[in-house]
Amino acid sequence: MTALPILYSFRRCPYAMRARLAMLAGGRVCELREVSLRAKPAAMLSASPKGTVPVLVLADGQVIDQSLDIMRWALQPQDLPQWLVPETGQVDDMEILIGRCDGPFKADLDRYKYPVRYEGVDPLVHRASAADFLAALERRLLAGRYLFGSRPCLADMAIAPFVRQFAHVDLPWFAAQPWPALHRWLDDFLASRDFEAIMQKKPVWIADTEGPRFPAGR
Repeated sequence: MTALPILYSFRRCPYAMRARLAMLAGGRVCELREVSLRAKPAAMLSASPKGTVPVLVLADGQVIDQSLDIMRWALQPQDLPQWLVPETGQVDDMEILIGRCDGPFKADLDRYKYPVRYEGVDPLVHRASAADFLAALERRLLAGRYLFGSRPCLADMAIAPFVRQFAHVDLPWFAAQPWPALHRWLDDFLASRDFEAIMQKKPVWIADTEGPRFPAGR
């Protein structure tokens, strides 16, 4: 029996959500190891000393420990959902937008959600800064159902988990903002079968045991 890739994951981590979404969409089956961030397993740390999820260990021992790299690996070579090439715009435009999410927006999100971790931080200042990025998404979504046209692409699936995290810091405030297209886009994502599938609760993996197959039933 061929050994499955092993995916170390944490259910609520946006980076890990990205990886699971792409594994699901790309038809990639793996052994899922849900970890506790307070007690990271030695096997994961041995594979990737950075100590953060997601970490994908392939059957040949190769380690992929960056979420976007895992997404691209999972979608190749066929790219069944057609995420890697946007319907409108250029691949570079898509990569730039993801970079804005992972860079300035993520920095603002962390300081808005976890201000006690940073000295002298005003969370409302960072909320306002993050809102500029969300307003840019709103403008894109007014022109199409997804960020780059009428079908989802890598940018939608890479960014949506972080918008979800931002929204949950203060749901009433988020809902009150003049972003109808963004609200619809996020609601569609949260109501999707793919999101439901990747968010199924799994027990924390115990060393020297086999984790469940993901996606379930494949």
